[in-house]
Amino acid sequence: MCILAVPLMLKLDDIKAPIAREMDEFETKFRASMKTRVLLLDKIMNYIVKRKGKQMRPMFVFLSAGMCGRITESTFRGASLIELLHTATLVHDDVVDDANYRRGFFSVNALWKNKIAVLVGDFLLSRGLILSVEHKEFDLLEIVTHAVREMSEGELLQMEKARQLDIDEEIYYEVIRQKTASLIASCCAVGASSSGAAPEVVADMKKFGEAVGMAFQIKDDLFDYGEDEIGKPVGIDIKEKKMTLPLIYALSKAGFWDKRRIIGIVRSESEKPKKVQEVIEFVKKSGGIDYAREKMALYYQQALAILDRYPESTYRQSLKNLVQFTIERQN
Repeated sequence: MCILAVPLMLKLDDIKAPIAREMDEFETKFRASMKTRVLLLDKIMNYIVKRKGKQMRPMFVFLSAGMCGRITESTFRGASLIELLHTATLVHDDVVDDANYRRGFFSVNALWKNKIAVLVGDFLLSRGLILSVEHKEFDLLEIVTHAVREMSEGELLQMEKARQLDIDEEIYYEVIRQKTASLIASCCAVGASSSGAAPEVVADMKKFGEAVGMAFQIKDDLFDYGEDEIGKPVGIDIKEKKMTLPLIYALSKAGFWDKRRIIGIVRSESEKPKKVQEVIEFVKKSGGIDYAREKMALYYQQALAILDRYPESTYRQSLKNLVQFTIERQN
């Protein structure tokens, strides 16, 4: 099935053209929001800011605001709130996972140890709360804190199910909806709310962001099977005993002995490269890759269908392109 609606080789700089000035201004304001008088903390904040990623979350905020109404000071605060709270969750996640790297850079806990990393995450959370309360952005705070709660619940649900390796497709969708899609949904809802849009429009944009997030996570799952030249390390989900959609589908179609063998590998032999490759080949032969791509395409089309209800604009077109980018990205 062809799921592409606009030309290939999309570039983020082109996608963010309608909000380029706002994004530059946001970066300045966000850096200012990270400033602190504590020397060590200021050093860590500078380190975090310098290793920022693609800035896709703020792009969803500003483009959603532009499409649904107009970009306001509230939009800048909403984007900052999301970045502060999300960065806090990443810092805490690295402590929980004992991870030494984040996006190719040393993690905060790897450089400054767990105790400091936990306190840094707490500081970021407090900055987000203060930013909201000082400006009485209670609607935005409600949207974002709901997403943070969902992300925590999704992580715990995945951990609970990973012990038994009994995640079925329904549970998988609930896990990724909470862990990944809830954050992108909050970006789009915050953008709409900050623009002065009606509650029903905010709810609509939340559904749009959720569909994007589901497609985004399924794309991430596909990286695990070496479907692209670059991306996260092949087989990392299998090594971490994560049951993702391609594997869940393949197991659902397997006979008793094949299912038992593959689950045994994931449970007890996932540190062996040859065994991980055996699981990857099993998934590919079972049609797990094609099935996951079909589901990703379904969520992609759901997202586009929501956007098509809004008037044409440069913001809407960039949102469409950004959605496409999420499922074509190479890392």
